[in-house]
Formats: sequence, structure tokens, C-alpha cells
Amino acid sequence: MEATRELYWNIGHGASVLIPMYLFTFVALGFLVRSGLQRLNIYKQGKPLNRFDQRDVRIKNLLKNVLLQSKVLKVKGPGYAHGLFFWGFFLLFIGTVFVALQADFTDLLFGFRFLHGDFYLIFSAVLDLAGLVAIAMLAGFFVRRYLVRPEGLETTRDDAIMHGLLFAILITGFVIEGARMAVTELPNNMALAAWSPVGLVVAKGLSGMGEGSLRALHQGMWWLHFALVIGFICSIPFTKFRHILTTSANYFLADLGPKGALVTLNMESEDAESFGAAQIKDLTWKDVFDTDACTKCKRCQDRCPAHNTEKPLSPMKVINQLGEVASSNPDANLIETVSKDALWSCTTCRACQEICPASIEHVGKIVDMRRNMVLMEGEFPGEEVMVAMDNTEVNGNPLGLAFASRGDWAEGLPVTRLSDDAEVDILYFVGCYASFDKRNIKVATSFVQLCAAAGVKVGILGKEEKCCGEPMRKLGNEYLYQSMATENIETMESYKVKKVVTACPHCFNTLTKDYRDLGFSIETEHYTTFLNRLIQEGKLKVKADGFDCTYHDSCYIGRHNDLYEEPRALVAAAGGTIREMERSRAEGFCCGAGGGRIMAEEKLGSRISGKRALMAAETGTGTLVSNCPFCLTMFEDGIKGAELEGKLVPRDIAEILVERVIA
Repeated sequence: MEATRELYWNIGHGASVLIPMYLFTFVALGFLVRSGLQRLNIYKQGKPLNRFDQRDVRIKNLLKNVLLQSKVLKVKGPGYAHGLFFWGFFLLFIGTVFVALQADFTDLLFGFRFLHGDFYLIFSAVLDLAGLVAIAMLAGFFVRRYLVRPEGLETTRDDAIMHGLLFAILITGFVIEGARMAVTELPNNMALAAWSPVGLVVAKGLSGMGEGSLRALHQGMWWLHFALVIGFICSIPFTKFRHILTTSANYFLADLGPKGALVTLNMESEDAESFGAAQIKDLTWKDVFDTDACTKCKRCQDRCPAHNTEKPLSPMKVINQLGEVASSNPDANLIETVSKDALWSCTTCRACQEICPASIEHVGKIVDMRRNMVLMEGEFPGEEVMVAMDNTEVNGNPLGLAFASRGDWAEGLPVTRLSDDAEVDILYFVGCYASFDKRNIKVATSFVQLCAAAGVKVGILGKEEKCCGEPMRKLGNEYLYQSMATENIETMESYKVKKVVTACPHCFNTLTKDYRDLGFSIETEHYTTFLNRLIQEGKLKVKADGFDCTYHDSCYIGRHNDLYEEPRALVAAAGGTIREMERSRAEGFCCGAGGGRIMAEEKLGSRISGKRALMAAETGTGTLVSNCPFCLTMFEDGIKGAELEGKLVPRDIAEILVERVIA
């Protein structure tokens, strides 16, 4: 006998079954669509934003992240469990579609059956194993959420509904299969039953019941299973089940622009009633949609440097607070809801966005609320920040030092001021800290010496260079940022600069992304990329003098720009052996200076830089290598605060390389 089965066994395939089954199914789907359309009104509270361009790229992202679970799998353990559960449940859904397709369409209308023979055997085995895997993973989720719940994992009624419904759907499915097999396969067709191993176990467990009881159990469970599925569909808009749709949609709607680039405000707009975000209507519809895509998995919270140092910021809670406002009180003040201390605590390191399995965009929302505080209310996280802003307005740097002395560090070095000679190979955009801070001047000097050894003619702007404006912008002062940026762009273009190199990741990120909105088009590189190429081309020769170290991925080179290999290649060229910290590369832990925090006192919780210094000390190397003036400055302080002086020394890659130059 050919391998197959009667698809509606014991249920019947007449109008008395099909009409109510499809009627309830379509009603449930209609209810789902209607509820979804109602939620559109919540999203429409936000401002317009085009997230439907480059549709081929967006569809590719959608398929990759839904079908392959790419973002979910970034975290082992829960990520792989979710992936296995998804694939198991997805296969069961496909199996249900196949059954309905044959029974109610191809066989009914054309007499064509495809669920038979070897295909049916494979079909049966795959669905049985998929169901078993789904139940096992769901059990694991239950244990994690209710028995060994990690700190910070919030559990609500939604979670109980989700677990209960999914368990019930899966278990009743196997009871239905077991009851059918106990009647149709156990007595005389064990060869076929073996291809449904889980169903076979259930069937044997039920085999003591008489056929009449088995048929009654099968029929009752079939309709209960159907009712549970209808309940599942209807519950999607009102529970975390909606992430099945919203998270999937968010992969399509993800920002395809330069990573981490902020929206540039039109500060000259006469129509603007306010700047930044104080109410839901000030955010974009995508910002509001993000709040529905959040699954409260707490990955962002686990990686947030502010949250991990006892500060009142949880990216997860910010998103959910915005969602609560959008749904129930759209006129509420967002800043008061989230709290000013939470907003000022953010370092804009992107750890939250990089790990988020739902493609939620946290940083832009926080910066928008900061913009409102600064531009509309004149509020800053502290008086020291107000002083730094004033210093920048007057002298072009937050340190308060005279702009005329900005190029003094280069006296006696092979550097040309563009005001004297604009014919140079590169313009070195020095940045504020490398221009004025004694510790970072050593790095600037090392970089210039490396360029000279490679035969590269370096020019600087000297007193004509202003702060790139990045710290001011991330703290919300868009007006001051644009003032600094416009002056820098005009100066560089006036000298017809062909290429810019900077050692500051914040300057690099700002020049390569944010300045583009203001008309800047000059090629810009970070010094690690530039020096690595010089070494690869043989223009810069260094000897490999062995040493052990650990390396810190600065957030604005790592997560913001995906430059992980070039700095490590430079360390290797110098003979360094890197012992990676537990949190490195995309999982790297911020130094605490980003988001303009370099200008602010760290008054809440413990010091982020101290926590990172302790992570570095745990590697036992004694040397902490970085490629960012902000990081270097923070580590100098963090090492002192963590009482690691003499045990850990922070160094810049340029300082290490210059010691190994082969003349």
C-alpha cells in the first residue's frame, strides 16, 4: 500500500466541516487585519519618513533576517533556541498549508494529490521532528522565564498567554496525530507509523483506549486545536505575538543610510515651531512603529554601558515608554516620561542597535529628545557642559584654549600649514584633543612622524581648524554643530583639499557621514585604514617587536563604521599579540566618552571607563591599545579610578608603530 493518509480522517470533508472552518479562519484573519489597520493610526501620529526606497535591498534584508534568523542568532543560547523554535513552528505552518492545499484545492478540484509516497514519508518525519523541536525550545523558554529568570527579564501576562497558547497548539497537534495513528496505523501499518516517531510514541500511549474513545478524543482535540489556532490569530494585535509581524516588517523598514548618521535639521526653517522631540508627534512614524517591534528581550539593556554602570538608562525601557505614550497618552511629554537623567546618560555607542534582533533604532530618538532640551529649553547635563559649549562658540574647541594656539603642537615637525602651502598629500584633521591635550599631542606627533617615514606630505589647518562639532551635536546642540561644520567645510574647500585623514573616530564618523548633508564631499579616512594601506604597499616599514596587549574597539570605529580588522592588522604588523577582552569587536564596551559625554562629569553610578579598564586588566597583558583620543583620555582617568596604575598602561596604535619604524 502506498504511503499516504486520509487528511480529514474522522472529521469529514463536507460542508458541515469546511464552511465553519473557513468561515472562522477568514473572520479571524479579517479581525487581525482590522486591528492592524487600527494600529496604523497610532503610527501615523509620527512625522513622515520614506522607508520604502531600495525595495530589492529591503526585501533581501527581510528574507535573510526572517528565514535565516540572522539578527536573532547573534546571541547564542536564547538566540539559537528562538531560531530552532521559529524553524520548527514555521515548518509546521508550511505543513498545514500543504494539507489544506491538497485536501481543499488540488484534490478537491483537480483530483491531484502530492502527499503520498516518499514525499509523504519525508513530510511526516520532518513535521514530527519540527514539532518536537518547537516543544523542546518552548520548554526551554519557560524554564528561562519562570524558573531561572535572568536579571532584568520582564515577565508579564503576555508571556503567560504566549506560552500557554503555543504549548496547547503543539501538544494538541500531537494528541490528534497519536489518536489517528492508534486507530489507523498501529494495528497493521507500523512501517508507515515509524516515519512519525513522536506521533508513534503518543499513539502507543493511547493504544489502551478503544476505537470509539480514540475517535471521540481525536475529534474533540481536532476542534480544540482549531479553536486555539483561531485564538492565536486573534491575539496577535493585543500581545507580544504582534512582533511576528512588526519585527519582520522592521527588517524591511530598516535604515539603509550611512550607519549611525543623524537627521540634519533645517535650522533656518521659518515653519519650524520647535526642534527635537518633546511629544510623539515630533518623532517619525518609524520611531513609533519601533515600539511595537520590541520584544523586551533585554539584549540592548544587557549591553548598554550606562545601564551596566548603575545609570538610569535602559534602551529597552525607553522604547517601551515611548510605546505606552503613543498608545495611551500621545500628548504626554516624552522627556518627563523617559527622564532627563536617563537621556543624558546615553553614550550613543550603538551597542543597543547593533544587537537588537528587531532592528529598532534607539539612538536617534534619544538625540532628538536631547535636541529639544538644548534647543528649546536651554538645558544641559551640567554646568561644565554649558562652559564647554561656550568655549566652542568662542574658541572653536570645548577645552577653552585659544584658537590661535591650535597648531602650536606641530612646531618643529614635518607638517605644513595649508595657509602657507596647500599642495599636500593629505590634510590631517587633528581634532581638539590631539591639538591641545598633552597626552594626545604625543599621538598626533607619532602620526606625523609615521607619515614622514612613508614619504607622505602632511598639511594641517592650524588655527583655521574648528571642532568637528560631534560632541555638541550628540548632546543636542544642532545649531552649534552646524556652525562648526559649515566653517570647517568652507575652509577645507577653499584650499581644494583632496584627501582628509583623522585619528579621531568621532571626527572621522562626522566628516564621512554627517558633513555630507552639508555639502562636504572630500574623501576622508581614519588613520588606522590609512597607515595599514601604507604598510601593505611597502611605503611604511615597521619591525615586528613582540609584545602582548589587549585592544579596545572604539565605538565610532567599530560599531559605527565596522572597522575591526585594520587596527588589529597594525598591531600585528608591530609584533603585537592581542588577548581579546570578553567584550570585543561588535560586542565591545564603550569607554564612556561618546554622545558628548567627554564634556560632562559622570555623576551617576560608577565610571564606565573604570569598568572597561577592569575588563582590560583581566586579560593580564598590562597594555591597553586604542585608536581614539577620547578613549585614551578616558582610560587614563579610568585606570586611576580603578586603582590599576602600574598594572595597565593605555597606548595608541600610532605610538607603538612609531617606535618600530625602519628608517
